[in-house]
Amino acid sequence: MIRLSIVCRILGALILCVGASMLPAAVLGAVEDDAGAKALFTAMAVAALSGGGLFIPWRTARPTNISHREGMLIVTLGWVVVAALGAFPLWHGTQLSFTDAYFESMSGFTTTGSSILTDIEALPRSLLLWRSTTHWLGGMGIIVLSLAILPFLGVGGMQLYKAEVPSPVPDKLQPRIRDTAASLWKVYVALSGIEILLLMLCGMEGFDAVCHTFGTLATGGFSTKNTSVAYYASPAIDAVITVFMLASGINFALYFQAIQGRPLALWRDPECRCFLGIVALLTAMCTWDIWTSVYPSLLESLRYAAFQVVSIITTTGFATADFESWPPLSQTLLVLCMFFGASTGSTGGGIKTMRLILLAKQSLRELFRLIHPRSVAQIKLGGKPVPADVQASVWGFFTLYALVFVTASTLLACMGQDLATAFTAVAATLGNIGPGLGTVGPAENFAHLPTAAKWLLSLCMLLGRLEIYTVLVLLVPEFWRH
Repeated sequence: MIRLSIVCRILGALILCVGASMLPAAVLGAVEDDAGAKALFTAMAVAALSGGGLFIPWRTARPTNISHREGMLIVTLGWVVVAALGAFPLWHGTQLSFTDAYFESMSGFTTTGSSILTDIEALPRSLLLWRSTTHWLGGMGIIVLSLAILPFLGVGGMQLYKAEVPSPVPDKLQPRIRDTAASLWKVYVALSGIEILLLMLCGMEGFDAVCHTFGTLATGGFSTKNTSVAYYASPAIDAVITVFMLASGINFALYFQAIQGRPLALWRDPECRCFLGIVALLTAMCTWDIWTSVYPSLLESLRYAAFQVVSIITTTGFATADFESWPPLSQTLLVLCMFFGASTGSTGGGIKTMRLILLAKQSLRELFRLIHPRSVAQIKLGGKPVPADVQASVWGFFTLYALVFVTASTLLACMGQDLATAFTAVAATLGNIGPGLGTVGPAENFAHLPTAAKWLLSLCMLLGRLEIYTVLVLLVPEFWRH
């Protein structure tokens, strides 16, 4: 039985926290006397009233033993409600419709980076800061969520975090999960501070450095400029952002292990090695493909290829080039990046490298069994066997991911979108990437899509960020039965 008292208490606390996080942007708006200040302070008041209204009546309901169903309901409703609250300042502080504001907010919190804004630079700086803050909160939020709540639920791909073998994440960084979350936050904040400093040293203005850092570390991709990072035309800025996007696509638990005296933790992790190898291979192929055909020098080709490959495979979505004008091979490789995704335990989205490794190993095992039917072939990772339930969850996730992708792409095509737009818009939102191809490419946005398409893609963002199971399970009738 789902206890609504616990659900309401946690949702209320979440709303209050998100409302409080608007304060820096609201203060900036008040200092600069821009149009976003009133909208932000109003949103904070709405958060205080609604959050308090949910929290105070049930403040004594202690969630010491959240059930599977309660946890999944809280997680899904939490993201839906937070996105609505985050949309409020954009809705009241601009001329956006609620649909557009919700799309932008959901894109921010899920670190997707897809945008409906046609003139980003026209927004008040307070709203630009809030827009980037949604990224920063959503980026770390999913890691803490994965470590604190979803592994407890034991469903789908989140079992990767529970299993002792496939990933280092299950090895608690601290005795208590709260301490583990705090440790990861420290790493996250430290990396954010370092990137802000480096971007400012490279010539980026402080406000822009903060906003772009929020988008980088969260692998979100919201920029303060209409042309994204390409606006700065700076090799140094490109290099800093590329490095930190790549760093954000790696399991954050490995950084903590390295800090604790295990500097080889990153290299010894098979997922990390595979992820970096894929990035290096795709970057080399793209560099070779665009050298002379798009850019005259090898170094310039490497600069743009590396940025775009890392940006998409980590699901960040920043852009320094219009890759729709690149040769077909490079475009194909970048579309593949949309499905690969980053590492488990990172702020990135997508299918994740760990799942790809396990899918490949399972496929090879089946080929081996055809040759040796009586053999007992065991899948291992890092020298240790992978539990059967983890293997099953990987195939289940992959099947659901494909089903959602095909269904959403078909629905989008039924709404009048061409194949390239429908295919890559779903890939970009379900993988929490940002730009696609066709009419939603890096030089365009999602503003022209019909209202129904924006709500569909907002759902895809939520499904992708919560790794599908947590949302779809609410549609199963058995979920609501006693």
